Amino acid sequence: MTAANPETTAHLVPLLENLTLEQKAALVQGADFWTTVAVPEIGLRAMTLSDGPAGVRGPRWDEREPSLNLPSGSALAASWDVGLAYRFAAAAASEARRKGVDVVLGPTINLHRSPLGGRHFECFSEDPELTAELASAYVHGLQDNGVAATPKHYVANDSETDRFTVDIDVDDRALRELYLAPFERAVEAGAWSIMSAYNAVDGVTMSENDLLETPLNSEWGFDGTVISDWTAVRSLDAVPAAQDLAMPGPAPAWADLVDAVRDGRVQETDLDRKVLRILLLAERVGALDGSPAIEPAAVDGPAFAREAAVEGSVLLQNTGILPLDAASLGSVAVIGQNARDARTQGGGSATVIPEKVVSPLDAIRAALAGADVRYELGAVVQEGVAEIPLERIVNPETGAPGLRVRFLDADGQELFAEDRRATGLVWFGGDAPILSSRTIVLETRYTPTDTGEIQLGFAGANPGKLFVDGVLVLDDVPVIEGTDLGAAFLNPPSLTVGVHVEADRAITLRAEFTREGAGALSGAFSATLGIAPERTDADLLIARAVEAAEAAQVAIVVVGTNSKVESEGYDRVDLDLPGRQDDLVRAVAATGTPTVVIVNAGSPVVLPWAGEVAAIVQGYFGGQEFGHAIADVLTGTAEPGGRLPTTWPAALTDVPVTEVAPTDGRLVYREGLHIGYRAWLKDAAVPAFPFGHGLGYTSWSWGAAQRHEDAVEVTLANSGERAGKHVVQVYAERADSAVERPVRWLVGFAVVRAEAGKTVTATVPVPARRLAHWAGEWVVEPGIYTLRIGASVAELPLSIDWEIA
Repeated sequence: MTAANPETTAHLVPLLENLTLEQKAALVQGADFWTTVAVPEIGLRAMTLSDGPAGVRGPRWDEREPSLNLPSGSALAASWDVGLAYRFAAAAASEARRKGVDVVLGPTINLHRSPLGGRHFECFSEDPELTAELASAYVHGLQDNGVAATPKHYVANDSETDRFTVDIDVDDRALRELYLAPFERAVEAGAWSIMSAYNAVDGVTMSENDLLETPLNSEWGFDGTVISDWTAVRSLDAVPAAQDLAMPGPAPAWADLVDAVRDGRVQETDLDRKVLRILLLAERVGALDGSPAIEPAAVDGPAFAREAAVEGSVLLQNTGILPLDAASLGSVAVIGQNARDARTQGGGSATVIPEKVVSPLDAIRAALAGADVRYELGAVVQEGVAEIPLERIVNPETGAPGLRVRFLDADGQELFAEDRRATGLVWFGGDAPILSSRTIVLETRYTPTDTGEIQLGFAGANPGKLFVDGVLVLDDVPVIEGTDLGAAFLNPPSLTVGVHVEADRAITLRAEFTREGAGALSGAFSATLGIAPERTDADLLIARAVEAAEAAQVAIVVVGTNSKVESEGYDRVDLDLPGRQDDLVRAVAATGTPTVVIVNAGSPVVLPWAGEVAAIVQGYFGGQEFGHAIADVLTGTAEPGGRLPTTWPAALTDVPVTEVAPTDGRLVYREGLHIGYRAWLKDAAVPAFPFGHGLGYTSWSWGAAQRHEDAVEVTLANSGERAGKHVVQVYAERADSAVERPVRWLVGFAVVRAEAGKTVTATVPVPARRLAHWAGEWVVEPGIYTLRIGASVAELPLSIDWEIA
């Protein structure tokens, strides 16, 4: 599928002519948080939009309507597998239709410009070619199944600090060759919509930026709908700038759109173009009479999530301990909070609520059923309160597991009530009367499992009170850091108090939250009633872990990040694992027991103990089947299929690009073309693990590479004793170029699989455009390029000359 010709809207003009100015003005704004305006008179139903890069939430953030929780974007990219990306998106399309969703707000294809970017778990890679190929496959996978893709965030939304207002200063060549390139490929794939970003580029906010017209429409032939990021439309200047749909709606910035057309401040022809594009989107997704929706293919969601997590797991190092011989293991120590409470996804708008999450601990116990598996916490990773397990709470109204939520007006009268099955709740759309409520009350009965003091409390952005057995124990107002309302809403601060509890004696909990103005998010609300980590001595936790490791044949330590480290709304300040996890790994490794470390993080962290452990597996945020995938990899049931989509540094001080915070409102991309591995090569610096790196459980021998027309044919053989996967990577170099270039840049790649002893051939297309540079237009410099082929940017045993006439 290629981008349709702009004339594809001509047949919709009669529908446009039947609309009043008021109807047209309404159509270009959302009806509410997640839906567009319906116009039954012309056969147009409302379309439903949903966040969904790694699972489709649907219009309600509700545990009663769970979603398939797929691995994070960075995990998908680690597979380097465009076929998997297509199937990933097809699974998302199946979920979308199950939830009545027409438009999925993804994939997220901004680049990993710096490892300090807080939302990198949601994005694919530091490399535009890898990102672009996966984006193209993702668009096809969604839209072949009748659901619109919305690649985001157009453009240069590569960090989170001051994301609503930051002005990105980037030169034209870097903009074209790096940041726009994945969007161009997504448009080539036929994307039906694109999301405009919050940030400005060269002084103009993106919803008003000329980049929405050129290159998006004029050069690339995009005929789809430009959907704003939520609240990103700031003024009527977005009308002539090719910003089509303002979300959520009705949009305050366009409140006087009808009057503005009538008095000539904006042109009705600009409005008409937006309406035609929205009608075309509706036709494509089956929301317009006479345009039936495509029924997506059925998908076994959990099975696919498990496969995708395996394919995205990267074996960073292995002294030979992996795969484990399950039959010979009598005792295993599993250590780490993330082993028990795994992070399956990053924080923010991409978050979904899965029906079930498989932890590494549970999966390892199941996979090593013949071994004595002992668990120790080791170190506290969690910050703030975590939800109370459903099996420990009872709804006082129904007697069923869960809690009662009541919405009260200013006089304390109940407006609405609902029974919920979780203590972490978000209302961002849905039926609850958030705007008209003054107080929101959560009530449940909690039965502890142990006797002692717990840190009981709540997380939220509103003033709250907590009562235990009718006694007020906490009355406080959370302190919101920064000005990002989205971050405060999706990842609010916690307040707790020590409460003595007795095992198996139920206590009554009541939390009351006072609604206060939340600006653009005034119709939304989030709150969590929960328990913060126990205040156990950190040295004692490590000592217990050491004792368990000393008594075991193998120690498996799961380390990772938390919601304060990787989440939408803020960037990272360092690359360290939170808490005492580094001390924990060192202490366990020092016992002499072979130690395998699983890293449960969506983007790079420094691993100062890497040389002291037997193996390291980067598992990313592996989705709801993360535990099973890790157990499959550890036991050799499956081979780790991943290769790094981002360079991993040994220390933050080694990282070439670390500037993610603006100065006086501007963030200058001083590095130009040199981000990611390009910057490492330019500085001749050595990372801990290079871009493209990843090991397997077999060995490979490289044969030969040759040119066949505009493709490279590469032969290689599986020289090991078991079937395996490899990723053939092709990089270009041009040492004598007349223009500045990276030392080396990725131009293509291919996944190959082979049985033991078998030879395979990979064919990697290298169109001339992959060698082009931007000089006001795309220019392919004639002469000889060197193409280097291998297993990573740093391991390239094959090379050929590639002549361009």
